[in-house]
This record gives sequence, structure tokens and C-alpha cells, in this order.
Amino acid sequence: MADASNKLKLGALIALVVGSMVGGGIFSLPQNVAASAGAGATLIGWLITGVGMLMLAFVFQTLANRKPQLDGGVYAFAKAGFGDYMGFSSAWGYWISAWIGNVSYMVLLFSTLGYFFPVFGEGNTPIAIGCASVLLWLLHFLVLRGIKEAAFINTITTIAKMVPLALFIIIAAIAFKLDVYKADFWTVGGTEPSSVMEQVRKMMLVTVWVFIGIEGASIFSARAEKRSDVGKATVVGFVAVLLLLVLVNVLSQGILAQAELAGLKNPSMAAVLEHVVGGWGAKLISIGLLVSLAGALLSWTLLCAEIIFSAAKDHTMPEFLRKENANHVPANALWLTNGLIQLFLVITLFNSSTYLSLLYLATSMILIPYFWSAAYALLLAFRGETYENDSGQRSKDLAIAAVAVLYAVWLVYAAGVQYLLLSALLYAPGAILFAKAKREVGQPIFTNLEKLIFIGVLIGAGIAAYGLYAGFLSL
Repeated sequence: MADASNKLKLGALIALVVGSMVGGGIFSLPQNVAASAGAGATLIGWLITGVGMLMLAFVFQTLANRKPQLDGGVYAFAKAGFGDYMGFSSAWGYWISAWIGNVSYMVLLFSTLGYFFPVFGEGNTPIAIGCASVLLWLLHFLVLRGIKEAAFINTITTIAKMVPLALFIIIAAIAFKLDVYKADFWTVGGTEPSSVMEQVRKMMLVTVWVFIGIEGASIFSARAEKRSDVGKATVVGFVAVLLLLVLVNVLSQGILAQAELAGLKNPSMAAVLEHVVGGWGAKLISIGLLVSLAGALLSWTLLCAEIIFSAAKDHTMPEFLRKENANHVPANALWLTNGLIQLFLVITLFNSSTYLSLLYLATSMILIPYFWSAAYALLLAFRGETYENDSGQRSKDLAIAAVAVLYAVWLVYAAGVQYLLLSALLYAPGAILFAKAKREVGQPIFTNLEKLIFIGVLIGAGIAAYGLYAGFLSL
């Protein structure tokens, strides 16, 4: 446990939330959304996403205040409500989502550098992977020096990345043309009208991706100076990022036609600004993206290690992941995480996986942890646990949690069968670490219900493995 001098203040917690949410996604948002939905469906999608994610933000705020003893966020909530294997699966899924997300950030970062230095190509050339590996281990040793020091640097990069985003919004607002925005309002790229809800469904994983990190403060709850700051940081960070995202997306649709946006190369925000002000606009956004990605990589390096370290502290993960160095950094968790990131960076040399495919896979992995967190909040309010003298707040929180659960279910639907099966393939091997943790404390590995759940995961993993072999599934 960190001593008082290493505790994180409210500003650092907000920066962790904003810094982890504002990574590369916002800079590619205009093209990513336009490829799936027209302007009308985009507004509906943002309404659903805004309400759903706000309810999740309130869920994390409520659970942080009502269950202050549960450190570690998403994993701890799942374990408290639904048992050890669900808790482990939430930690495992969140952890995998986080480090796969870091791989995608590395690819996007060096793809962006390819704008200035063609040798980096699309971010997966040998030179790009070599430089990404150097950056990975520089971040690794920076974090080993201390969580508080790394969080301070993250705060600086979070402030720095807001400058180009604010300039983009101001310039785009001046250049916005209503007739461009209204053209092809319900179509995708000028094609035949498709179902509005189908357009909304297709854009949902993109909008969820740009909000991943909303739970960042709750992951670091044990290191917060004040427990109440965890909930405040979550809501403040969410509102700030939602405003940024919607403005960037909607304003872009009033500058370039929907079909043009859909055909842009990422980071598409650079091309949008270049259309308005010329080449310097693209350079400004590219530099802003590089700063943003560097900060997001730092945020997620912290989050990756912290989630499995927290799970190891109460024997949900194996004992070796509990080791801290002299600076109170979870060293073994960090080595394991970055070792796997390094492995996947090498794999990108031999695989055609793009930033978007990695994005979709990382997003699908985090849906289960979000669902269990919302379900736990619903369970608490339904039982009346911690609401003994607060019936009015109980009714309010019951409604909030119910909406959050429905939203989480909608996200699972939006992910589609392909990514759910691929998620099962990644969830299944986690049972090895779960079994090791259980054996260390002399407990049976699974309850009867957990056995059935695990069999379901194995069946899904088997279908996914065959699908990859047969070619009807792909990364």
C-alpha cells in the first residue's frame, strides 16, 4: 500500500480518467464514425452512448462511495456480486483489453509518424515495430520509478493534448456549413439508405472505444487521497470528454461530405483541418495526436499493471503478481503486461491486423467487466444493501443501474458474434492463472455454476479457434 505522500489528488485522478479516454480514438473519430453511420444515425448513437456511459459513470461513482472497501474497480465489483470466477474474468478481460489497446496505440502512433517519416508506413513496418519497442520499455522503466511521478507526467500530457483539440473545435465551428451537414443525413457515403438502427449499431463499438477509461479513477481507488474524489473524477472526466467527442464528430460532418469523411486516412481529424486551413492544420493535429498517444500509453501502462495487482492482493490472481518494488509499483504485473505487449507488437509484423481491428477486439473484451459492474450496482439497490436509511436515493440508483445494465447488454449485441467468439478465445486461457490462485489458498477451483460458465467459455473459444483456422473468422 502506498503511503500518504504517494496518494493521488483529485486533479491527478481526473487526468487519469481524461488521459486514458482521450488517446488516439478522438483523432480518428470523423472517419471511424462516417464509415458506419450518417449524420442522423450519428446523433442517435451519441444520444444512446451519452446516456449509457453517463449511467455507467454514475454506477462507478455510487459504488466508490457505497463500497469504499472494494479497491480495484471493475474486478472488485464483479467479485463481490457474482463470485470469484466472475471477478477474475472481469480483471482478466479488462487487463487484456487494456494492453491490446496499448498495442493499437503503438501502431497508430507510428502510423502518424509515417506522415512525417514514410519509413514508418502504417505503423507496422520493422522499423516502426523496433521504435515502438524502444518506447514501450522507456515507459516501463518510467513507471517503475513511481506511480505518483508517472501520474504527474500524465497530467502534463493531458493538459498539452487539449490545446490542438480546442483549436480544432474553434476552427471547425467557424468553417461549419449546415448544407454540408444535412446532405445524405440518413445514408452512409451516399449509398442506398440502410436501417438507421443498423447504422447506430455499427458505430457503437467506436463510440464505446473512445470512452474506455471512464473507470480509470476507480481502478486507483486504493491510491486516492480522498475516497470521495474517485466518484468526482469519474463524472467530471466523463462530461468533459463527451463534450469534446460530440463537437469533434458533429463539426467534422459540416465540413466534408459524409462519403469524403468515410474515405479519409487516419488520423482523419488532420485531413479535416487540412481541408479548412491547409497543410499546417494536418501537422498541428498530427503533433497533437503524438502527444495524446504518449499520454494515453502512460495512463494505460499504469492501469494495466494496477488491475491485476489489485486482483492479486486478495488472491483472485496468483501471488507473484502482488510484488511491489521499493517505489510501491507492482513490478511483476508491469513486466508481464509489457512482455505481452512486446509479443503482440512482433506479431503485427506478420499479421494484417489494423488499428481498427485491434480497437474492436479490445473493446469487446471490456464489455463483460462493464456489464458486471452495472449488474452489481443493480443488485445492491435491489437488495437495499447500504440503503437502509436512504430509500429515495435507492430508487434513483436502481433506475440508473437498470439503464446501465440495458446499455451493457446493447453493447454486447452491437459487438456482434465475431468479436464475442474471439473474446471467448482470449478469456479461456485465463483459467490457468485462476486455478493457480485458488490452489495457493487451498480452495476448489470452480463452484458448480462457475463450471457451467467455464464450459460455455470453452465452447465459444473452440468455435473461435476453428473459425480462425477455417477462415470464417479473422482478426
